[in-house]
Amino acid sequence: MAEGLRERKKRETRQRISDIATGLFLERGFVTVTIADVAEAADVSVNTVYNYFPAKEDLFFDRSEGVVDRLSRWVRARDVGESAAAAVLRELRDEVEAVSPRVGLIEGYDRFMKVIHEAPPLRSRLWAIQQEVQDKLKATLREETGAADDDPMPTLIAGQLNWLHQTVMGTIARAMVAGRDRDEVSRETLVLLDEMEGLLSEKVLNYAVRGAP
Repeated sequence: MAEGLRERKKRETRQRISDIATGLFLERGFVTVTIADVAEAADVSVNTVYNYFPAKEDLFFDRSEGVVDRLSRWVRARDVGESAAAAVLRELRDEVEAVSPRVGLIEGYDRFMKVIHEAPPLRSRLWAIQQEVQDKLKATLREETGAADDDPMPTLIAGQLNWLHQTVMGTIARAMVAGRDRDEVSRETLVLLDEMEGLLSEKVLNYAVRGAP
């Protein structure tokens, strides 16, 4: 019981620090705000902040773990008879159609992206996260298909599926930064998804089809 309470308190403290830091970054910019500023605003020590977040970039991309695992999670959860590409396309369409904040369809997203564009360390971290997404997906595809270590297909397919994801995310980000209506952006992105699917080969569309258990 006591252990559970301690863990919950740690999670709550971590989340509070992250929320306060995000507010400061959006208000003042990433480069201007220091770890000391975050610690003071959160009423904790600098060491406490570093215990939860080894780098300042971790404070801004606090939820990156869910993003890194997103495509792999979708592929692992694909239905019987569904390929990896079909699962990713279906999930992307569902998120876009639902005008989900998870794909950037949220008011204020322009402020979030502005902070990234103005801070080279954040741009570098975002690129690294995007690469992690592809590497994680490649490993998942290799595991799901039982492909040999020297089989290039998991790498090639992961690149194609990551292209779908990054194109959608980038298109939405640019539109939201431009102040576009999110419902309108959602409709246009669904059309874009159809066009991108039309560019994929049969080999990509039929890779890693889940068989019956």
